[in-house]
Amino acid sequence: MLLLLLLQISGSCLWLGRCEVVTSFESSCPQFFFKETPPNEALEPNSPARICQRYQNQYYFATLYDKDRRIPVYSAYLYQPGPGKRPKTWMVEPQLIGSVYPSTMEREWTLLKYFNVTSEQLSMNQAVLKDYKNLTGLNRGHLNPSGHHPDNRSRTATFTLTNIVPQNEKLNSGAWKNYEQQTMIKETQGCDTTYVIVGAVPGNNYIANGRVNKPSHLWSGVCCELDNNKRKAWAVIAENDRDNIQLITLGELEETLIKLYGRDQVSLFDRDCPRE
Repeated sequence: MLLLLLLQISGSCLWLGRCEVVTSFESSCPQFFFKETPPNEALEPNSPARICQRYQNQYYFATLYDKDRRIPVYSAYLYQPGPGKRPKTWMVEPQLIGSVYPSTMEREWTLLKYFNVTSEQLSMNQAVLKDYKNLTGLNRGHLNPSGHHPDNRSRTATFTLTNIVPQNEKLNSGAWKNYEQQTMIKETQGCDTTYVIVGAVPGNNYIANGRVNKPSHLWSGVCCELDNNKRKAWAVIAENDRDNIQLITLGELEETLIKLYGRDQVSLFDRDCPRE
């Protein structure tokens, strides 16, 4: 019975072309990127997974995930804040275990109980709740925050551990929270559509006995469309060991990421998004 269920899930996923772990954002969930153009490959890790984050048969955002470090490289989404409660249930990505598993995020116990997945299989390519237990000075930091979404479903979709990094506790509840809740409201005045990419630069330290990387920096780049085919952009970056952020231009963020990653060029948005 279980085998039949898995085959049905796999078959429907292939038939619909909507498997959550995908080979290309452009062909699967391009709507979360300005002009349907994801960042270039400069930020891509050695073992990447492109995830069209799917919850209850709907895509809500896109994540480039690092399976070796078990943290997201970035999450891309549309900024659409609205009223709602903060969810409490955390989920994981079944298709980081294998393509035969569900194409929508699930709770850990669902996979362990109903799909006969072992704890070792579940945690091989991604972080699990156990990794974030008993942290000191750190907590679970969203790249794509629940408060930037308009309803319970879209907020719940952000509560996947593939959207989470170990974040400095004071930064998460201080300057970064201020950016998410105040700076974004101020800067998006007059915006019709706002595209956001939030990322984490891998660091030299790990939690959970070396399983999950602690980023050295967190960053966010934003491109918004205004009336009359005009656009504006801005960015922030923060070191992940202090309660401080810098509000900078998109061009300055890309130049900073070039230095941090040691790459020749970083392009987060299509060239029509202003860099100054």
